[in-house]
Amino acid sequence: MSGQRVLVKGVEAIALGALEGGCECYFGYPITPQNEIPEIMSVELPKRGGVFLQAESETSAINMVLGASAVGARVMTSSSSPGISLMSEGFSYLIALELPCVIVNVMRGGPGLGGIEVSQGDYFQAVKAPGHGDGKFLVFAPYSCEEAYELTAKAFELADLYRNPVLILSDAILGQMKEPLTLEPLNIRKIPKDDWALTGAKGRPSRVIKSLFLDSAELAERNLRLKRKYQEMEREIRFEWIGEGSERVIAVAFGSMARITKEAVLWLRKMGYDVGFFRPITLFPFPKRVLREIAEKGNPKVFLVFELNLGQMIEDVVISLSGLGKAISIPYPPSVLPFPEDIEKEILKWLNFSPFQGA
Repeated sequence: MSGQRVLVKGVEAIALGALEGGCECYFGYPITPQNEIPEIMSVELPKRGGVFLQAESETSAINMVLGASAVGARVMTSSSSPGISLMSEGFSYLIALELPCVIVNVMRGGPGLGGIEVSQGDYFQAVKAPGHGDGKFLVFAPYSCEEAYELTAKAFELADLYRNPVLILSDAILGQMKEPLTLEPLNIRKIPKDDWALTGAKGRPSRVIKSLFLDSAELAERNLRLKRKYQEMEREIRFEWIGEGSERVIAVAFGSMARITKEAVLWLRKMGYDVGFFRPITLFPFPKRVLREIAEKGNPKVFLVFELNLGQMIEDVVISLSGLGKAISIPYPPSVLPFPEDIEKEILKWLNFSPFQGA
């Protein structure tokens, strides 16, 4: 398949990326709009000597992921918003146990069952509180089929490297649209697990993986250890920036919304307007330092944050800026999908205001 050019949906690109990343086990439960992922894995994993199992529920699936990861397998699951919520207890255990895995959320509208329309409403859940406690995922948000393929494959290496779950946060647009993709080999590294995986204690001392710490000092140290790990993850920060730094208005967006926003910005820049574009690819850790450096260049700026939710990433943008510039939320609720022309109108409106004046 190396070098083969294929036309795929975003969810198919994710599945192919998982296979390229060395996925050995998949456990999941069907839910729209991500069902092509388990369909592909059910066919392809057995061919490669791997394991596919449709669980009886999302709760069962995430605990199967935990078990397979504990014995050293490269393992993944995928779901959509309400299914992801059902897995949240398992997420917290995976983080506390420091077990690597890859999780895919192809978001749908909510709260509740919502609908299968486009939404980015799970941002907070992904980057702030995937489970109880202070646990975090390493979170990537692709905006093309090519990125979905590459980031999913890379996620398996990074999960093993940091011994932590990695989340691919997608949505219904990217999940179901089709784009050409070249299936290039990505040289994903194998990370040894010989020092912690539960592979049987014959010929070596036994190992214990646990998340219950009745000693308060031990529990505190585990949380501090995890915090240090999250700081180390900042080495993996990825972003896209279009601009010189002198622009007065910067449009900020992630995932599918970034595609729409980027098209608007490129057209406005071609017409000579003073506007830039910033796309965080890594949502946690968030590229705070980079955004702050952009804010420090040139004139005071307005940062317009376009999201397919009621305003969530705006909080990370505000924190990143630390008062250097004005952050404005431009929210779109589930199924209300703007055109590039709508984004252009918003940007042009704010080009007429001073950054530190109200509307």
